[in-house]
Amino acid sequence: MVAQETAVQTSPSRWKKFFREVKAELKKVSWPTKQELISNTGVVFVAVLLVAGLIWAIDAVFTQILHLIIK
Repeated sequence: MVAQETAVQTSPSRWKKFFREVKAELKKVSWPTKQELISNTGVVFVAVLLVAGLIWAIDAVFTQILHLIIK
């Protein structure tokens, strides 16, 4: 019987239920404070710079090795 009721539901009622549930779940989220957000953004920015620098350095070393092999 429940399966039949679910199948009979119209599309708009399913969307309304979905968005109601989304709203309820978003109320449960522990949102960061402004200070936490700024701090975490800084950490991510520094990590990206470090990884980019590491990739650049490895690329430069491999480029030099490849130039030596090709000569």
